[in-house]
Amino acid sequence: MLIERRALQVELPVLSGMGTVELSETLASLGFPVDAVESKDDQTVLEVDITANRGDALSHRGMARDLAARLNSELAPLFHVPLQEGAALFPVRLESEACPCYATALLDLGGHGSTPKEVVAFLSSMGSTAKHLPAVDASNELLHRYGHPTHAFDFDTLQGAVIVRWAKAGETLRTLDGVDRKLTGEDLVIADERGPIALAGVMGGDATKVTAGSKRVLLESAYFDPRVVRRMAHRHGLHSDASHRFGRGADPAMAPVARDLLAARLQAWEGAVLKGAWLAGALPAAPQPVSLRGATLNRIAGETLDLGEAKALLTRLGCQVEIRENALEVRRPSWRHDLSLEEDFAEEVLRLRGFDLIPSALPPLEGSPLPLSASYLQARNVARRLAHAGFHQTVTLGFISPEADAPFAEGNAAEGRTLGNPLGREYSVMRASLLPSLQAVAEANVRQGAREVKLFEIGPAYRSTSQGPQEEPVVALLWAGQVGGEDFLTKARPVQAADLLGVAKDLGAANPNPVKELAPGLLALEMPLAALPQIEDRIIPRFAPFSRFPAVERDLSLLVDLDQSYGALVEATEKALREAAGAVFQSVGCVDVFRHKSLPTGRQAWLLRLRFQAMDRTLTSEEVDGWVRQALEAAQGLGAELRA
Repeated sequence: MLIERRALQVELPVLSGMGTVELSETLASLGFPVDAVESKDDQTVLEVDITANRGDALSHRGMARDLAARLNSELAPLFHVPLQEGAALFPVRLESEACPCYATALLDLGGHGSTPKEVVAFLSSMGSTAKHLPAVDASNELLHRYGHPTHAFDFDTLQGAVIVRWAKAGETLRTLDGVDRKLTGEDLVIADERGPIALAGVMGGDATKVTAGSKRVLLESAYFDPRVVRRMAHRHGLHSDASHRFGRGADPAMAPVARDLLAARLQAWEGAVLKGAWLAGALPAAPQPVSLRGATLNRIAGETLDLGEAKALLTRLGCQVEIRENALEVRRPSWRHDLSLEEDFAEEVLRLRGFDLIPSALPPLEGSPLPLSASYLQARNVARRLAHAGFHQTVTLGFISPEADAPFAEGNAAEGRTLGNPLGREYSVMRASLLPSLQAVAEANVRQGAREVKLFEIGPAYRSTSQGPQEEPVVALLWAGQVGGEDFLTKARPVQAADLLGVAKDLGAANPNPVKELAPGLLALEMPLAALPQIEDRIIPRFAPFSRFPAVERDLSLLVDLDQSYGALVEATEKALREAAGAVFQSVGCVDVFRHKSLPTGRQAWLLRLRFQAMDRTLTSEEVDGWVRQALEAAQGLGAELRA
């Protein structure tokens, strides 16, 4: 926001003895850093950063109010003569709770005056060009000086009544920038009997604007719900000075005051004659008091603060403060809508007192960092294994369009995952699956000529529930293109579903989900991360006790069929040995295969090596021979026989 130093000194005379550098440093200490200082027409203009929650500071009066509280100085009195309100000369109807009060006045324009030169210069310093229409220029000047937007309608263009209501579907409005805007039921409008004449709190309409030929004006100074104004400005891409202030929260108590100031300027600048002033609706009720406990204040400050000092600081901000037992009962002023929690008031005390007075202290040492969570370690290890397998990790947005989401929702209703205020339709649904985003990335790579695309993503997918969206970490794999063909030994072939299933098996998935073909040659697989086993993340392996007694190995030479399944034979042998020997049995495996014409036709010789070891004794030949016989009987059950 631009602040003209001379206009700021009008609101806070004590600044006349303060240099620009000191003023800039004071503003920064209050949380308003000065980005630039510029001279315009011999006037010093400061560009000040205002945070989004401080709509009250978007004016010279608001900025002076904060400075006065910090400097413990008095603001200049606001020269405001309240208008005598009477019966409404023109009907005004409020049909929406988004506009609780609407202050207005009717004036006959004198037509023999103009905007004062000093106001023209002030508007120029604010980056605005004077229109030399007193009703328009006075409204703009008041906005920059006092922060409350106002508007003037050409009274003779209005028909019937002024109505604050929600727009009807299909209605249109040409705004002051000359753009025809299509309205929806979410737009709050000012209308007459013919239709909309302004977007409430955003911009007026072209058909009712004040011109050089206007004879009478109807003034508007209202309060509009900040959320409604923000949504309208975003929806129409129309960010005006008015919407910037209403959208951050204007002072509702300022509505009749700004009307009175605007009427007074028109009377002074061009001899306008006031015909009547009235207020539709009512000002919002005063905010409820908040208890600021001394314990909370001391905890945030990091030291013990005196409640009397805190009361004085908050009073300088415009708060009504009473000291109770070990607490302050604070009622915020109408312009500080950002103060609602006791922590808010505690921070205001520290801000005005000076953050530089907060004592510095090193944080306490809490010991070693906590171990990483099991879910994080699992995701990290899965990502490493997939990277080692040649897959590239991607990170995509968690929001997609309803069209992209629908084919993958599979009964997961999109209504429970749809955002209320999305950036756009393409980002309006919390994704039910990672596959749509992976498919888009893969297709982009294929279009660029990639021969093979191997992608994976580990991230959250969402399911609609009665309590709202429920997050579930999932891993998604996508493989497309040709496999092999790097040399004459490996023949190139298209990717197959078995390739992805093999990767899932390698990750430890017992029953992986079916492979989906997203597009010709584009295969994908998705499964919950919880379906994969936890991988132990230890640098030093766990100690496994070993036996002090010798191991015994016996070889078993078997004749088996040429088509004998090795897995089936080993499984049957292991089962028999575990039942017979228990923990003493260590392992069984084939150590040699012999095929020769001297063997019976259709047979081959396998040499199985059996290993046994006890933890508490030396094994005897008799018990080992018995276990070998058990293994032989199991093998014979599959058609094997002992080789002579």
